[in-house]
Amino acid sequence: MKKNELKSLISWILIFFLIFLFIRGLRELQVEKEIPYSEFKILLKEGRISEVRIKSDIIFGKYSDEQNKIVQFKTYRVLEDTKLIDELENKNVKFAAVGDKGSWIWSVLLNFGPVLLIFLLWYLWTKQLQSGGKQAMMFGKSRARLYVGKNKSDVTFKDVAGCDEVKEELQEIIEFLKDPKKFQRLGGKIPKGVLLYGPPGTGKTLLAKAVAGEAGVPFFSASGSEFVEMFVGVGASRVRDLFEQGRRYAPCLLFIDELDAVGRHRFAGIGGGHDEREQTLNQLLVELDGFDTKEGVILIGATNRPDVLDPALLRPGRFDRHIVVPVPDIKGREEILKVHSRKVKLSDDINLSIIAQRTPGFVGADIANLVNEAALLAARKNKNAVDMSDFDEAIEKVMAGPARKSRVISEREKKIIAYHESGHALVAKLTPGCDPVHKISLIPRGPALGYTLQLPAEDKYIISKQELLNKISVLLGGRTAEKIIFNDFTTGAQNDLSKATEIATKMVTEYGMSEKIGPLTLRKREEEIFLGRDYLTREKMYSEATAKLIDEEIKDIIEKCEQSVEKLLSENIKKLHSLAQRIIEKEVLESQEIDEIIANN
Repeated sequence: MKKNELKSLISWILIFFLIFLFIRGLRELQVEKEIPYSEFKILLKEGRISEVRIKSDIIFGKYSDEQNKIVQFKTYRVLEDTKLIDELENKNVKFAAVGDKGSWIWSVLLNFGPVLLIFLLWYLWTKQLQSGGKQAMMFGKSRARLYVGKNKSDVTFKDVAGCDEVKEELQEIIEFLKDPKKFQRLGGKIPKGVLLYGPPGTGKTLLAKAVAGEAGVPFFSASGSEFVEMFVGVGASRVRDLFEQGRRYAPCLLFIDELDAVGRHRFAGIGGGHDEREQTLNQLLVELDGFDTKEGVILIGATNRPDVLDPALLRPGRFDRHIVVPVPDIKGREEILKVHSRKVKLSDDINLSIIAQRTPGFVGADIANLVNEAALLAARKNKNAVDMSDFDEAIEKVMAGPARKSRVISEREKKIIAYHESGHALVAKLTPGCDPVHKISLIPRGPALGYTLQLPAEDKYIISKQELLNKISVLLGGRTAEKIIFNDFTTGAQNDLSKATEIATKMVTEYGMSEKIGPLTLRKREEEIFLGRDYLTREKMYSEATAKLIDEEIKDIIEKCEQSVEKLLSENIKKLHSLAQRIIEKEVLESQEIDEIIANN
């Protein structure tokens, strides 16, 4: 035992001893007045005893003194006095017997309980201090989870699909961690930090784990929100601790998910320049500048919002390499389906390429959810394997929500919905360049009472003006069909009108597709507005006259599309009636049946 520890122990023993003596002294201060038994007998004869409690050889009670004040007393009983009970009854004194059982337990608790309680509190307090290391509490310690040894990351690039170019970019990091001298012998420096950014669910966290698994090095995983607490300075302390741990386990990877939680612009106009989050960011900037890549510590950050990160964090020397993790294309989706369906029992009719074609815009997380939903649906139906029908139903469930077959819809509303959906489908079928119609359904799903499912034949990365106009026309097809058949409108077109207006607005203000406005961008995209940086400081970009012109152009686009749709449906009214009647009968129509109805009318 060290000398300082011995002194501390002796000091605490003395403190406990003094506390014990103090408590014993308090116990010696009697609350009851102790009187001789003879005096008790005199008081009893005089009728001044009001009540007594008899406990083996001790009598406790109350009596009235000369000033008629109640005095508590105790006396030791003479056991040979056998007439005591009779005398108490004659004087009408209340009396009761008190048992001795458990008295020694209460005595021990009263004497030693406070000391034991203080000792327990001291023990718990010291254990908490010692567990933090360096006699500090755990607030300032990093909460990053360490994957090393038996718990090391078992994810490899085999478990990541749909982003081959990203894996090639990260392969250099893996090679450096395996053999640093290969790069250092020519004077080259490996990037200190790698920033992965892209839409949610594309696999940024999975990629970081795969890099650690491929390199076989320790992997520290933390979330950006774990650094910021209500206590000032905790975030900066945790950043320091994370990098200290990284140096001890070098070569290793440090991974911070949701980096924008601590890496946003400093002094963004809200909260001043000295808040806890900014102190944490400042410490992160210092650490990234301070550690050398020769130490073998590489930081990987992941975020969905690279546009809100502080420029100092993104400059070379900190996050040197910026890698986009994109939404997978059709080939990538097929590869991701293969990865997630490894452990799922599939039937022989499964065609993953068709499923990939039917899931445009799905990211890795969506596809994982899709495979799981299909497996659950098959299990619910007691099937031996998952077939294509399960995947089709799972796609609809993920896209449109769960089916609500129990909802009761009147015949009139069912007819309106049938013509509404038929209007969408017919415009899409008869307008060149529209996405193919995959299914029409009157079964309510999610918030929709019915839906028309369109799936693109291929992935598109740019959209022409005519294709956007076609999208608006298809969206207006349902409302226009209601107008032609019922000469009235319903609220069912609310979502269609919202989407159509949004597309027309972007055509005029962002895409430069208006003849009167010209090739100008007149507003920033809403999804990139950062409250502190953009919203409070943005200036008006156009005059009131231009604003009026924008409104007129948007209205003009919508009205022209509506006129062309009304003309198209009026010319093919027989096909509209046939399609609506068949939907009312069957509730669900596949693409082949839709083509047959249109071809035969």
